[in-house]
Amino acid sequence: MIKQLRLFFSLALGCLFFTPSEACTNFIVGSKASADGSVICTYNADDYGMFQNLAHFPAGLHAKGEMRKVFDWDTGIYHGEIPEAPETYNVIGNINEYQVTIGETTYGGREEMVDTTGILDYGSLIYITLQRSRSAREAIKVMTSLVEKYGYNSEGETFTICDANEAWIMEMQGCGGDRKQKVVWCAVRVPDDAICGHANQSRIGVFSAYNTEVLHSKNVVSFARSKGWFKGKDKDFSWKEAYAKPNFEGRRFCEARVWSFFNHWTDMSRYLPWALGKDPDAEDMPLWIIPSRKLSVQDVETCMRDHYENTPLATDSTDIGGGIWQMPYRPTPLSFKVDGKKYFNERPTSTQQTGFTYVSQMRSWLPREIGGVLWFGNDDGNMIAYVPIYCGNTVQPECFNTPGADAVTFSDKNAYWVCNWVSNMVYPRYSQMFGSLKTVRDSLEQSWFAAQPAVETKAKTLYNSDKAAALKYLNDYSNDKAAEMLARWKKLAVYLIVKYNDMAVKPEENGVFKRTATGLGAKVARPGFPHSFAKELVKQTGDKFAVPEN
Repeated sequence: MIKQLRLFFSLALGCLFFTPSEACTNFIVGSKASADGSVICTYNADDYGMFQNLAHFPAGLHAKGEMRKVFDWDTGIYHGEIPEAPETYNVIGNINEYQVTIGETTYGGREEMVDTTGILDYGSLIYITLQRSRSAREAIKVMTSLVEKYGYNSEGETFTICDANEAWIMEMQGCGGDRKQKVVWCAVRVPDDAICGHANQSRIGVFSAYNTEVLHSKNVVSFARSKGWFKGKDKDFSWKEAYAKPNFEGRRFCEARVWSFFNHWTDMSRYLPWALGKDPDAEDMPLWIIPSRKLSVQDVETCMRDHYENTPLATDSTDIGGGIWQMPYRPTPLSFKVDGKKYFNERPTSTQQTGFTYVSQMRSWLPREIGGVLWFGNDDGNMIAYVPIYCGNTVQPECFNTPGADAVTFSDKNAYWVCNWVSNMVYPRYSQMFGSLKTVRDSLEQSWFAAQPAVETKAKTLYNSDKAAALKYLNDYSNDKAAEMLARWKKLAVYLIVKYNDMAVKPEENGVFKRTATGLGAKVARPGFPHSFAKELVKQTGDKFAVPEN
């Protein structure tokens, strides 16, 4: 995803491929794999230091000859300009008024394929396409036609492209500035009864192995042949083997996140050696699986909060890296050295580096502006409550678009900063404090999911007589819920300071802190070390802190 501060692992074998050390996660759920028939897709936009508002591009009509300037989404550097479309559609976040949603993860691929002369970077391409597409298929056509004409200025990218009926995964790379060939790409339709995912590692393999629709550029095989990267029969061509072959980092840091998502819904032990990344002969994972049951939006949100719990990759109290209070997070960078030997941290889906996160819900049986909901938050998905943002909204909540707030300017009116204020208190004292955050988070989300049917019934009734009134009602509702979240999070921040001050715990009853008969604060509890940490401490220090028996 965002590459403002991107670091790349230095790989062996002449650096044939490069893999981003920081990046994003996308999960995809087909309409027949979801509990209510929704198409669902997700995006954790991850990068340290990234600050993003909830994007908005209003619908518009444009005169012939009008041009659009393209600035790199990551750096703000000007790339050039392209003709504006005659008509553009309303976009809020990463969803448009036609319920088209586009997300991405960067996998890098062959470094020599990057085309620095291209006009369109991956981020600009996403938002320009959302403004020009009424379906996922149209989005694929728009994206590929734009880059084939104007060039693609980013590393290898995997895109999630969905609407209320279909879900697609598409991969794209430049051709290194080749004057005749701008780009190579391929797109695979995810079966309706399947779930899929990608997380910074190219996932599309042999096209002929997929019993579904596959689209690709005319040069997808010939370009690889011309470079000597593929020499077999066309039917045996594998995108990722030619352009972005998985290495240890690509499997352990990236594919493992997809493995864990799948593992929630079927037994993936067969593919654990692949996710662990160390066995060169391990069996590769499938591009998609059929889940053991149908997934709800809430189920998918849970997966966005995953730290490999209950798997061999779990990052919790199983080692001292989690600190005294066993946080399932690890500091950056992913790799580090001790006495000249290289080690690594796990990289789960839920990470402190998330700038924004969403779960997009798209429903074909509702009016389009009511059917599309972007459940959105600023900060780590585990540490936020996903707020419902309807796809026809034209006014962002103030907390997701706060004047004056940015990456180095705190504002208590801004969701990113208030949520980070809370999460950064919780991280180092996770087992002690997270339960309090989770209670608030889940209470808010449960109330919004419970209200959803009534809200949408009212909106549908209004829609039939006054569409503008219906859209305003939904927009006001979204903004009200965002304000509710922010207010509750500020209250949570104060509560955590009081409740857990000085590593002790203040008692409370019915939500009120206890006092003595004379009005003082009641005696605090002093829980000390969690037992697992105490054992590890004794293991490392021996009898240094042992109390004499006599």
